[in-house]
Amino acid sequence: MVYTIEPIGRVAFELGPFTVYWYGIIIGVGALLGFLIANREAQKRGMPKDIFADLLIFAIPISIICARLYYVIFRWEYYGQHPGDIIAIWEGGLAIHGGLIGAVLTAIIFARKKGVSFWKLADIAAPSIILGQAIGRWGNFMNQEAHGGPVTREFLENLQLPDFIINQMFIEGTYYHPTFLYESIWNLLGFVLLILLRRINLRRGELFLSYVIWYSFGRFFIEGMRTDSLMIGDVLRTAQVISLVLIIGAIILWVYRRKAGLADAHYLDNDGPGIPKKGRKSSTKKNKK
Repeated sequence: MVYTIEPIGRVAFELGPFTVYWYGIIIGVGALLGFLIANREAQKRGMPKDIFADLLIFAIPISIICARLYYVIFRWEYYGQHPGDIIAIWEGGLAIHGGLIGAVLTAIIFARKKGVSFWKLADIAAPSIILGQAIGRWGNFMNQEAHGGPVTREFLENLQLPDFIINQMFIEGTYYHPTFLYESIWNLLGFVLLILLRRINLRRGELFLSYVIWYSFGRFFIEGMRTDSLMIGDVLRTAQVISLVLIIGAIILWVYRRKAGLADAHYLDNDGPGIPKKGRKSSTKKNKK
């Protein structure tokens, strides 16, 4: 049987000399939706009204720069010879781990300047971050990148995938594993999990650490299927190494914070440490420790 393969182009539309790419649109939608969810939750948790709007002014550009630098550093054999391509982020090449490093460092500094709890900010933002990642993976889909090894069309059809996904996975005469889709689904499940964990009222910081563990666990296995991994030497996949370090580090930090008494406040507390006095709300319930 002969199939007509018509992949979706990278360009969404053009406005005169300006070209707008699907990659940028999808990343932007993920960031916007994440912001709206986090901003609403922040107000429920007694945080200053514009806290996340103020944070994102710095976090978004810094995260993009760090995500690109991370990618470029591990692909320096190419970018060292083509320095003009370093800024071509519309072609893809934003490493999530680099973006997260930039976002976390920005949030830590921001929280100290504002006099709020970094862990409270991180807990509120965790579901938004993983939702943004789930949406952002579709930018990789539009660019036909972040895919796995070769497969047959029959394999993809057996996954009950719609034709537009199957056709987009046909690259230069070969079908590939839609690993972007696997990770997007994993992240969506993580989003649902984190929303449910809010109701459990974990101790402060543990919702964010749950995000780190969940995302890293899935990323470790999905990364092993990809053909475009950033590498450390010729054997180690960078994302897998980072994922293992994050899982172990998150578990150690979780245990340490509890034993050291640094996680006595709970997620649903609106009057815990780290909230400016003018933004505090009195609580009629005692925290259970």
